[in-house]
Amino acid sequence: MDTTDPTPYADLGPDRILDAIESVGLVPDGRMLALNSYENRVYQIGLDETTPVVVKFYRPGRWSDAAIAEEHDFAAELAEREIPAIAPQRINGDTLHHFAGHRFSISPRRGGRDPELDDPEVLEWVGRFIGRIHAVGTTRPFAHRPRLDIEAFGTGPRALLLDQDWVPAELRETYTEVSASVLAAVAECHARAGRVREIRLHGDCHRGNLMWTDAGPHFVDFDDARSGPAVQDLWMLLSGSRAEQSRQLADVLAGYEDFCDFDVRELHLVEALRTLRLIHHAAWLARRWQDPAFPVAFPWFATTHYWEQHIAQLREQLLAMEAGPLWPA
Repeated sequence: MDTTDPTPYADLGPDRILDAIESVGLVPDGRMLALNSYENRVYQIGLDETTPVVVKFYRPGRWSDAAIAEEHDFAAELAEREIPAIAPQRINGDTLHHFAGHRFSISPRRGGRDPELDDPEVLEWVGRFIGRIHAVGTTRPFAHRPRLDIEAFGTGPRALLLDQDWVPAELRETYTEVSASVLAAVAECHARAGRVREIRLHGDCHRGNLMWTDAGPHFVDFDDARSGPAVQDLWMLLSGSRAEQSRQLADVLAGYEDFCDFDVRELHLVEALRTLRLIHHAAWLARRWQDPAFPVAFPWFATTHYWEQHIAQLREQLLAMEAGPLWPA
C-alpha cells in the first residue's frame, strides 16, 4: 500500500491532535513537542497527572490496519519476553485508534542517548539485543507485512525514478547504465548467498532508532518491520573502512550468537543491501516530494549535485560488491 494523497497531514493541526488523544480517554495538558519523523507524524504529548506519551499518526494508505497490527504485535511480543522494545499501549482493548480519518497509536515515552558504536562492548551488547529479537522473529512469519527483496527496494524504485524523470537529463543515461549494473551485481550477491532464511525483522536498525541508557539499548520505531535476512538488522551498525567494519562485525556477532544462530552466507548480502537502501531512499524522497515537509527537510534532493553524488555512491557500491563479502575480523 501507499498513499495517493500528497498532503495527508494538512488537517492534522494541534487541536485535532489533542482531540484524537481525548477520544481514547486520555487528558492532555496542552504540552506538545513534534518529534523527528517524516514518513509519519510523531508527537510527545503531556498528560494530566502522569508522564508524557508518544503519539504516532500513521501516513494514510501506507499500511493496512492488519499490517500495523502485526507491527504492534511483534513489538508487544518482544516486550512480553522482557526484550527492551517499545510497544504501543493497549487502550480500550486496542493499540490502533481512529479519529477524523487518521490512524494513531500511543506509546510510553522512553528516553536515551546515542549508542557509542565505536566501543566493542557496546557493539557486543547490541548484538545480544538483536539476537534476542531475531530469536523471537524466527518463531513465526509475518502475514501482512512485505518482504525485503530486489523488486521492492531496487527494480521498482529505479523504474519510478526514471519513469517520473527525477534524474536530470544530462545524467539520465549515466544513471540508467550505472543503476542497471549495480542491480545486476545485487542479484549476483543474492545468488552467491543462496536461499537464506527470512525472519521477522526490525527492518531499520540505524543508530537513530537505537537508544542507549545505563540499563542498555532499546529500539524504537518498528514502522519498517518486514520479512528478510537477519543481516539486514546488523549491517547498518557498521561504518568506516572495510577493516573497521570487519572488527565491528566480529563484536556484534560475538553477542548475537549467544541467542541466535547466524548463517555466514548472509555476509554476501551486506553490500547488496546497502546498495538497495541507497536506491530505495532516493525513490522514497521522490514519492513524498509533494508532502510540504520534504522539500524543506531535503532541499538538496532536487539538485544536480545530489544526483552526481548518488551516481558516485552507486559506483562505489559496485566496487564494494565486486570485492566480495565482509568477514568478521
